[in-house]
Amino acid sequence: MKIVESFAKRKSADALFLPFFEGKVPAFTQKGLTDLFEPALKAGDFRGEKGSILCHYPMGGNEKRMILIGLGKENELTKETLRRAYASAVASVKSKAKSVNVQLPETKALKSSEITEAVGEGLLLANYVYDVNKTEKEKTIEEFSLIGADSKAIKRVETICGSVCYTRDMVIANADTVTPMFLADRAKDLAKQYTSIKTTVLDRQQIKKQKLGLIEAVGRGSDREQALIIMEYQGAPKSKDKIALIGKGISFDTGGLNIKTANMETMRDDMSGAGAVLGTIRNCAQLKLPLNVIGVLASAENAIGPESYKPGDVFKSYSGITVEITNTDAEGRLVLADAIAYVQKKFAPQTMVDIGTLTGGVVIALGEEVSAVMGNDDELAKELIAAGETTYERLWQLPLYEEYNGLLKSKFADIKNAGPRKASSIQVGMFLKKFVEKGKWAHIDIAGTAFTDELKSYQPVQATGVGVRLLTTFLERKCL
Repeated sequence: MKIVESFAKRKSADALFLPFFEGKVPAFTQKGLTDLFEPALKAGDFRGEKGSILCHYPMGGNEKRMILIGLGKENELTKETLRRAYASAVASVKSKAKSVNVQLPETKALKSSEITEAVGEGLLLANYVYDVNKTEKEKTIEEFSLIGADSKAIKRVETICGSVCYTRDMVIANADTVTPMFLADRAKDLAKQYTSIKTTVLDRQQIKKQKLGLIEAVGRGSDREQALIIMEYQGAPKSKDKIALIGKGISFDTGGLNIKTANMETMRDDMSGAGAVLGTIRNCAQLKLPLNVIGVLASAENAIGPESYKPGDVFKSYSGITVEITNTDAEGRLVLADAIAYVQKKFAPQTMVDIGTLTGGVVIALGEEVSAVMGNDDELAKELIAAGETTYERLWQLPLYEEYNGLLKSKFADIKNAGPRKASSIQVGMFLKKFVEKGKWAHIDIAGTAFTDELKSYQPVQATGVGVRLLTTFLERKCL
């Protein structure tokens, strides 16, 4: 994205984005434009209502097209309104325009940096395409010129949106491509690019040697190696404080011997949590955040084969807790449990946040609009919720009351991995809590938000990259 100092200094382009508040009120003070958009307003087809878009072909000016963007009432303007509005404008000309001049709204409702970031996110996230497997490639806008934008905010938003798209690419790609070792290679690549990152990969043999029994069990049925991938980002060398981000990285989930009976074609998305952690660590390095973060990807393919782990069998976890397998399709909590226990012992972080596509129950409860958060510290949950409100990757807290422990009681082991259908999302939280020895911990279930059926204006593909903006904002606030 380029920054143009003033409207008068803009160059010719294929389109111009102009914002309006409700009532046909221009959200800008540039002079000499009235003749260009007045005919469109007089026609009565556009009044500036929130979410409205009108493509107009002016007789003069520097642009072939003029896109009028409705922002609604000025006193109700939010960052999300801007994201969606400018994303809709992108969608309207994405296949037609190579260059776009973008007028940012002038208002006291939001800070200049907030306006730039929200508009930038809408533009960049909506301009994403995934056409790797298409013979005919999709067209995108090649250049955005933002008039009067905040330069510092532009750099930040380009970095963060770049990592969201980086994550989307992995989530939507073929499962035979994005294997546990593919994720390991991406983590190694980050370590090569940034001296602030150190990557360590435990493969199948090392996982067995380290007695990570649950990760080993989940990946047994596949010819793809399991991997526990650790990325140590050191942005504050003199500090002993560490935050751990732990992502579920099931590269494909058949359900195991408790095989899924429907919707298996989307199960390449089961590594979305790991993808979000990779994208966040990438942001840490690019933004040079002054804190220390341990990024952990617990990865395996939950396939069916002669060595598949079996329902009814008991496995010993890294922490020593034994687990009865009542459902092989409840595998995500198993790999996360071993990863949580391992990172505690090896790195002793003060705060841990795990993230992954865990339960269909959270989709039933919260749909595709909100992810669930739960944990052992309400203040940590509030910090994550606040970050989610800012990025609009919203969270809703679920309780972990001790009464739920009864759902996971086992006759043959310390705990079973899945109980009855009720409170299924909370069961995962209760299960993982057993492996948390000390420190603050939160669990985020993105099963409903990582790969959606309904697409938002700035989410043009099913893979949303959810978690990257949320976790990055959460970490940035830790630096204040």
